[in-house]
Amino acid sequence: MASLADKRSTLEKRLQSLGKTLIAYSGGVDSAFLAWSAYRVMGEKMLAVIADSPSLARTHLADALAFAKEQNIPVQVIATQELSNPDYIRNDSQRCFHCKDELFSVMEDFRKNHRFDSIAYGVNVDDQGDFRPGQRAAKNRLVAAPLLEAGLTKAEIRTLARESGLRVWEKPASACLSSRIEYGRAVTPEALSIVERGEDALRGLGFCQFRVRHHGDIVRVEIAPDEMPQALTPHMAAEFTRIFRGLGFKFVTLDLEGFRSGSMNTLLPVAELRSA
Repeated sequence: MASLADKRSTLEKRLQSLGKTLIAYSGGVDSAFLAWSAYRVMGEKMLAVIADSPSLARTHLADALAFAKEQNIPVQVIATQELSNPDYIRNDSQRCFHCKDELFSVMEDFRKNHRFDSIAYGVNVDDQGDFRPGQRAAKNRLVAAPLLEAGLTKAEIRTLARESGLRVWEKPASACLSSRIEYGRAVTPEALSIVERGEDALRGLGFCQFRVRHHGDIVRVEIAPDEMPQALTPHMAAEFTRIFRGLGFKFVTLDLEGFRSGSMNTLLPVAELRSA
């Protein structure tokens, strides 16, 4: 079994082989470590690219830009138009595919226009065990996956980021805002704004890892298990009610299973989960 040092060496060699490269960058630990590694290995031959749309929370955009500035990583914000695609708006099990297909289509145009050689993104080994249709879009467009090719898991990426002194090493996972809306409910700018405002409010209450799940008239709030005691108080129940009734929800619920990535996927038929 390869050591962590061997995997890091493999990652760096793979990055060197890509030529002038665009890195799909969201500011999460995976893409941030990949962008940092690429800049360290390639210098000005790389460019981190952030896709901006209503599905990207403003706080996440600001933090991604701040990290890039801290590390002197060259970064470019480009607009994506997934919300103009009826297949994306429909919000079925393939929403993530349509999102990533739009991202990589826009990045491919940018690559050609600015004479880059390749595109890479931050998928890792652990992502292979989850329902992620977006990976199919990456494969269709021949997007490189250096972290995956190096055999790096999420935990190993966090370890390498910590050892490298990167503040993002313990940053909670955070998918796009659209992932908070139940499948079959249209993704609209209004719904995304409601989710974002709700999550901003939870952050303002001092919570660190959470999700606001939009089920129409019902909001389902997920809080990390270690933060649950803070949530399970009469005072906090009143705060949740005030916040989410103010955002238009008729019923405010706290999910007692707590935060877990991809909880909306449990509503999908098994056949669809296997098709990704």
